[in-house]
Amino acid sequence: MKTQNDSKKTEYRFSLKVKWALGTALGALLIFAGLTFVLFQTFTQDLLAQERQNVNQSLVAVDQRLNDRSTVLTKKQLDAAIQPDDLIHGADKTPSKIYNSSITKGLSASDMIVRVYDLDGKLLFSTGKQSINFTASTKKSVKLVKGGSHKILLGKMPIISTKTDSKIGYLQVENKLTKYYHSFNRLLLISGLVLILVVIASGMLGYILSYFLLRPIDDIHDTLTAISADPTDNRRVPKLHRHDELSDLGAMFNEMLDRTQRYIEQQSQFVEDVSHELRTPVAIIQGHMEMLNRWGKDDPKILSESLDASLKETKRMQDLVQEMLDLSRAEQVEINFRDEKTDVGKVVHQVFNNFQMIHPDFTFVLDDDLKETVIVPIYRDHFEQVLIILCDNAVKYSVKRKEIHLSLSRTLNQVEVGIQDFGEGISQVDMGKVFNRFYRVDKARSRKKGGNGLGLSIAKRLVEGYHGSITLESSVGYGSLFKITLPVVKEDIKSLAD
Repeated sequence: MKTQNDSKKTEYRFSLKVKWALGTALGALLIFAGLTFVLFQTFTQDLLAQERQNVNQSLVAVDQRLNDRSTVLTKKQLDAAIQPDDLIHGADKTPSKIYNSSITKGLSASDMIVRVYDLDGKLLFSTGKQSINFTASTKKSVKLVKGGSHKILLGKMPIISTKTDSKIGYLQVENKLTKYYHSFNRLLLISGLVLILVVIASGMLGYILSYFLLRPIDDIHDTLTAISADPTDNRRVPKLHRHDELSDLGAMFNEMLDRTQRYIEQQSQFVEDVSHELRTPVAIIQGHMEMLNRWGKDDPKILSESLDASLKETKRMQDLVQEMLDLSRAEQVEINFRDEKTDVGKVVHQVFNNFQMIHPDFTFVLDDDLKETVIVPIYRDHFEQVLIILCDNAVKYSVKRKEIHLSLSRTLNQVEVGIQDFGEGISQVDMGKVFNRFYRVDKARSRKKGGNGLGLSIAKRLVEGYHGSITLESSVGYGSLFKITLPVVKEDIKSLAD
């Protein structure tokens, strides 16, 4: 049985360059074919109109030569009326008007046949072999009729005597359209050849242009193939200096790969850190349970100590799981809380008052430079959670100088909240890592203070999820300053401008 992979392998791959070339050729074919059709029709109709005019002129010229008779035409009268010398010169040897009216052309043209009939339909005069049977006519007409191999122009009219105003014969002119069909076929051949050349040239030009313009797609394809084979590969799309959509696509693709690889590394690190963090409390609880199972059941002191230690480790694991859930939710705030808004000053004052009450041994100072209500696009509970994480972190690491400063300020389109402590500080090496998951500057001391190393990571994810930023300035022995920057809601900016 053929598998799905086998069916995919048998699918024919049609190159985008070939599609582009065929599309260009087809477009050129349709445009040029339409234009050629219009020009061809116009030119051939003009040629046919000219041939109609020649037939009509021949009819008029011969009719004028014969309509001065008063009786029915006879062959003898017709021979006397149409004399070659008389067609060229009149009695005074001056050019005849009939010559100027194209009777000579009508009688001498190889593709024009002039025939004169009497009233009984008997042929009296002909300049060529008859191809259309005679039919009597009541009025002058010039029309296309079916000939031997193609259509011909047939002009016919009755000859009316100018003296008696009666019918004395019939005139019929056939135009075989030899020159017309010769020009028609030659023009058709030229148009066909030019059309083929245009299609070939446009197809080649389209392929060359597509090869040049779509070359970045090949680079993206090769990069994607390499990344699919090895997600940790550092290969990227080469930088393009084209300043077009494909150049932007290449840059965005590289950014996506960087972000994806960063997520992969963070996820791997996250799993390792979680395993490490859970291994210790699980081992502690297991150790106490085994000790109780061996000899601690009958010793109240050991039983009490083991239960107390197990409960603490259980609480620690519970806090760790909760923080992991908070971190997971923080990475989805753009989806679930995109329309939330918060009064930044109100929340900062509330957290400030709460920490003053919880930690009476600390001095809290709030420097509020906001002159009016400022609204930021963040869920209130999340903003409060970020402030609590930073303030709690400041309290934990302020051992000697128990003083915390909070500040509020804004620019036209941003608001800034600062939390500063005067505690241990963070070295330059550790400053770039404090926002990583499970990272602790001093692991032993952090564990004693109850930290899991997820607080700052949660704060950063929450702030960045609402298109803000969080930065750190610190010096060992002098304390740390965390700054939260959030955009101001546009309605608030508009009201400020008003």
